[in-house]
Amino acid sequence: MDIREVDVAIIGAGTAGLNARREVEKAGKTPLMIESGAYGTTCARVGCMPSKLLIAAADAAHHVAGAGQFGIEVDGWQVDAGRVFERVRAERDRFVGFVVSDTEEIPAEQRLMGHAVFTGPTTLRVDDQVEVRAGAVVVAAGSAPFVPPPYDAIRDHVLVNDDIFELESLPQSLAVVGTGIIGLELGQAMQRLGTQVTFFSPFEDIGPFTDPEVRRVTRDVLGEELELAVGTEMLAAEPVDGGVRLHWRDSAGVEHERIYEKVLVAAGRRANYAGLGLENTGLALDQRGFPSWDPRTAQAGDAPIFFAGDVSGHRPLLHEASDEGRIAGANAARFPDVTAHVRRTAIAVAFTEPNMAMVGKAWSQLEPDSFAVGEVSFANQGRSRVMGINQGLLRVYADRETCTLVGAEMLGPRAEHLAHLLAWSIQQRLTVTQALQMPFYHPVIEEGLRTALRDLACKLRLTGACRGEDLATAPGN
Repeated sequence: MDIREVDVAIIGAGTAGLNARREVEKAGKTPLMIESGAYGTTCARVGCMPSKLLIAAADAAHHVAGAGQFGIEVDGWQVDAGRVFERVRAERDRFVGFVVSDTEEIPAEQRLMGHAVFTGPTTLRVDDQVEVRAGAVVVAAGSAPFVPPPYDAIRDHVLVNDDIFELESLPQSLAVVGTGIIGLELGQAMQRLGTQVTFFSPFEDIGPFTDPEVRRVTRDVLGEELELAVGTEMLAAEPVDGGVRLHWRDSAGVEHERIYEKVLVAAGRRANYAGLGLENTGLALDQRGFPSWDPRTAQAGDAPIFFAGDVSGHRPLLHEASDEGRIAGANAARFPDVTAHVRRTAIAVAFTEPNMAMVGKAWSQLEPDSFAVGEVSFANQGRSRVMGINQGLLRVYADRETCTLVGAEMLGPRAEHLAHLLAWSIQQRLTVTQALQMPFYHPVIEEGLRTALRDLACKLRLTGACRGEDLATAPGN
């Protein structure tokens, strides 16, 4: 068996692993990145980029279909599904190609293909052919789609998000199992392209929200467009001629059966730590088989083992994986001189229409009576109404003692942009009055944020040091 001795071994060559390797190299240490699959990140191959390509096509179709509200009639238009998916794959492959090319430019001695398994705290066996002895290890093994019962028994007959982009045509009907971000993004896109879609979930929740008012509005708004079978119990799923027959019991206890041409299981993704031999590291593992982990250092316990990216289960988003990779790589290279890092303000966006976004602390993370809430409905917000996309609700939170912004949850038009403004404001620890002193153009959707901030200022009854000036008024706030 070959033996490789390195300063830091990195399991995984995705976003987190690539950033960890770069930090190790910057520290003047020797990294070895071990990958068991093909190069190319989850985001580029099966996540962020191909899903947004599909959504962009769906948005184009939706705009044509809705042109009538502006007095514009478009006759004889149609969706060419073959061309839609061709573009999705072509652009996806382009993005993947850039990542693969960059990865293959990394010196060969810093890369190793194979499945790594811990045999000790800092020793790994790769495909029973190479033993890696490292000073520290970064685990950046990513995640994979979770297929729950009863769908696991018919896995060959259902799709996961990794599969949806390989379609050659649009199915007549599609059952989407899961009402989280992945299911809602892909399912709404398929519906807008022309597929009859039903969303199933054992839970009542739609999307990631914890704020009860935002949850209510989300259910109402999306329920106008989408068929939502929530609060259901799936009793059976079996392959039949023409697709998959689903048998479920609804929230009222009534049983139903229907055949769907395709079933997309979007029940979330699970961290890829099973099969890594973590039991051989000496770390104390919880009932899931995972060790305690500090997101500020990326370190597991006090061991020279660090977790980064989706495998950590912390915030499974590309920008978070990038940050965690840098933190893990830097601390692994300098172990035992481990440094705690201040994490950036949390921000998460779902590219449904309307967008969903959560920034900073969620409603459920705040202590009751410690915060005030300002809100704006987009139903009559000026710019939103002009564009015919006037749906949703923004709720923004501020600390009652300091008047600083601490979080927000929102369903609304262009919420991806509002989320960034709020994330920057929260990270800068702006007070409500300081945020109101920022410039707002007219007419823009961002004026809706100003309306929510004004509402929040009234709720806080700002006086003294917290008091500020906000003299601008305009129609359509």
